Amino acid sequence: MASQEGWWKEWLESLRPVRYRGAKRGTASSEDDQYTLLKKCPQRHYGTASGKTCRKFRESGMRKTQKNQAEEYIQLLERAHGAVKKAVGTKNYDIAMDLLEQCQDVAIRLGELIENTQGEGFCTVSLLEDYCELVYRVHEGIAGRQNVNEDKIFKNLRKTLIPIKNSVRNDIEVRTEIVFLPYKASMWDSLESIWKAADEDPACDAYVIPIPYYDKNPDGSFREVHYEGNLYPEDVPVVHYNDYNFEGRKPDVIYIHNPYDEYNHVTSVHPFFYSANLKNFTDKLVYVPYFILGEVDPENQEAVESIQHFCTVPAVFHADKVVVQSEAMRQVYIKVLTKEMGEKTRKVWEEKILGLGSPKMDKVLGTRKENIQVPDEWLKVIEKPDGSWKKIIFYNTSVSALLKHEDKMLKKMAYVFGVFKENQEEVALLWRPHPLIKATIESMRPGLWEEYRKLVELYREEGWGIYDDTPDMDRAVCLSDAYYGDGSSIVQLYKETGKPIMMQDVDILD
Repeated sequence: MASQEGWWKEWLESLRPVRYRGAKRGTASSEDDQYTLLKKCPQRHYGTASGKTCRKFRESGMRKTQKNQAEEYIQLLERAHGAVKKAVGTKNYDIAMDLLEQCQDVAIRLGELIENTQGEGFCTVSLLEDYCELVYRVHEGIAGRQNVNEDKIFKNLRKTLIPIKNSVRNDIEVRTEIVFLPYKASMWDSLESIWKAADEDPACDAYVIPIPYYDKNPDGSFREVHYEGNLYPEDVPVVHYNDYNFEGRKPDVIYIHNPYDEYNHVTSVHPFFYSANLKNFTDKLVYVPYFILGEVDPENQEAVESIQHFCTVPAVFHADKVVVQSEAMRQVYIKVLTKEMGEKTRKVWEEKILGLGSPKMDKVLGTRKENIQVPDEWLKVIEKPDGSWKKIIFYNTSVSALLKHEDKMLKKMAYVFGVFKENQEEVALLWRPHPLIKATIESMRPGLWEEYRKLVELYREEGWGIYDDTPDMDRAVCLSDAYYGDGSSIVQLYKETGKPIMMQDVDILD
């Protein structure tokens, strides 16, 4: 008997915060007032929770964690019914009544949860009202010592709870909340097709939350802060990062494309959005690289070693899933990580790394020239006097080439501009430098910045070519007729178009 009573007390204590929302037992002047809570419940016990939610967010629909909570409430009630039966059978009526009060409190919590997520009038709510009515009658019967039969009480409680349990299981659909955390708008294409699929799913709530990032000083300290929420396509609704409560909402899935946390020498997202921290606010953190690598044979050790540093960035370790561009690249990741962490970890990487393809490929292949809005200032460069278009060359200059060759690279760029300027009647140059060139040079080669800046200003002032510093890289890929420039992830994307590609050699100046 002592162990049973101990179990009841432990169970009661777990519910202590919700006890006695009406008058407290033992303090009322009459028996009617003493059980105010029990008498009020059948009439109305599910007031809609107050509080203002941002209109950007869905206010209805039950999340997986909430449905799990609802099912846990049902399990608590089932256990309590058994405890009530034991208490009545051993004539511990006060304990039985105490348990019944807690049953009603749990039913109230469950009803509030359902109304807050499914709306008023949901079918499960009326079943809960019937349950509360029964609990009240049983409580009153025990209090008056009338018709006190433990088997009958248990049977009636169980019979009334079964349809509630079935309704929670079958009538309440679970909604999935997915958050996408891009930082640079120009890299949004690495997440876009996943977001579109989630956004079109009627059972999913997908939120795009651009996050702030900082340029870094040479000593690693933060410099300017950037936020590019206003640069996303018009069909992509964005939520400001200050408006989303990560701890309160705890999304089911978070997608990221920045893998470096604090280990990038040039830029850093806000530390809150490091993968090491984000994993605390979701059940599933997914990393999708913002870049495309050149495909390598997983059996070619030299080739694998040349890209292994991409496989060991912080997000790969902190994420629950990593989506890479191909099955071959998946095997490269698994090989590198297993070598790094030991053969016993192979199964971990085999389950974590998914070779599902890159959304960047989806974007490039899905962009059609006829759907592109070409800026008027671009058309002035592209169109010939008769209205036909010149051949458009996509000129790409990379961060790595500039860091490696420095002044030599600047001379090469000036030479390229001179050649295309001479041939501007037939060919239009579309120069698209890497979006992080400015931040990189200022952080890692500050003495190079002034000469680079002058080169950019001269090119733009002369106006014979196009300077593309917009977030939309895919527009340049689609509009252009050929690629010329440095080796980079864009080359891998450009190959998919089937258009000509010529690599730039910094040593050739004639």
